[in-house]
Amino acid sequence: MVIQPKIRGFICTNAHPVGCAEHVKEQIDYVKNAGPVADGPKNVLVIGASTGYGLASRITAAFGSGAKTLGIFFEKEPTESKTASAGWYNTAAFEQAANAAGLWNKHINGDAFTDELKTQAIDIIRSEMGKIDLVVYSLAAPRRKDPVSGEIFSSVLKPIGQSYTARTLNTSKREIEEVSVEPANDDEIHQTVKVMGGEDWERWLSQLNAAGVLADNCQTVAYTYIGKELTWPIYGKATIGKAKEDLDRAAAAITAQLADKKGKAYVASLKALVTQASSAIPIMPLYISLLYRVMKEEGTHEGCIEQINGLFRQGLYSNTPILDDAGRLRMDGKELSAHIQQAVKELWGQVTTDTIDTLTDYKGYHNEFLRLFGFGYAHVDYDADVSPLVPLANIAP
Repeated sequence: MVIQPKIRGFICTNAHPVGCAEHVKEQIDYVKNAGPVADGPKNVLVIGASTGYGLASRITAAFGSGAKTLGIFFEKEPTESKTASAGWYNTAAFEQAANAAGLWNKHINGDAFTDELKTQAIDIIRSEMGKIDLVVYSLAAPRRKDPVSGEIFSSVLKPIGQSYTARTLNTSKREIEEVSVEPANDDEIHQTVKVMGGEDWERWLSQLNAAGVLADNCQTVAYTYIGKELTWPIYGKATIGKAKEDLDRAAAAITAQLADKKGKAYVASLKALVTQASSAIPIMPLYISLLYRVMKEEGTHEGCIEQINGLFRQGLYSNTPILDDAGRLRMDGKELSAHIQQAVKELWGQVTTDTIDTLTDYKGYHNEFLRLFGFGYAHVDYDADVSPLVPLANIAP
């Protein structure tokens, strides 16, 4: 079939297998060109391994450190008439490259929140991998079923305490407009923390530890975004921010739990990027478009793979990691520097629908959005007839 992007609102409902392979190849080449990660991991579990920061983590572990990787994700398989989700094609491209390089890799496609999947992962680790020395937790999901109570929790993107009105970039209409969001109630805050907080991360590490499949001196990391004043009302100080604060609680609890192994849990704060999740958050498309312009002009812009490659080399596997007062690994310093934030604030107040192209990097934002789904690559023929049926040979039954 001929596969052209089908965009609805802030999501793309299809993906291009050839373009996704190009997306993965770019990241692999970047890591390989950077050379080996000194004293890097050897057996890695990535929970949320098929897109964004999770995918970049798997690529960095495998091609920067020669690690065996087990990837967990929840992706749509292809059919003869419909494409797979981008994460499926990303994983197929990763698998092909890893196989060619002689790197062990396997995947589980399912709900990472369930205990059944955790047990399946433990069985694979025990029988095929050896003890895990790095667990990456990079899940983004709208809902979660509690494995004990069976209750289903749903997350919301709302401010706390009072309603919030701000400018945003409507990517469907390509217009600057105002968006108003009503404050969350206590139950919505609670449910968002249950979905996006640290409870499931903590449960994963508890079960891995109890099963005896964690190595001495193992590390685990979960990803967050902290931001600054412009994004705090809808992000850092909002429902999603409360959930991210719970990651700090979980990190402390996990570190205590792993004390006998001298294990360590970190929260890593990364920069704002175009992802499937960030595209859905009010104000973030405008903020990111402005941020990209300012940071690209300064020459300090980084994407997913640059951030994660840096995290491995300057954070997780460095003797002098950049830590804040709360013990978080910080890779967002360039974004949050005072002069970058001031430049974004000034442009924020000036931009109109008529000046989107001159005052923002909307073109870069949009192209990066397309690339998440395998579109927007100049040397990929999007008029060509391609099969959507791309298999995964190393997927667990």
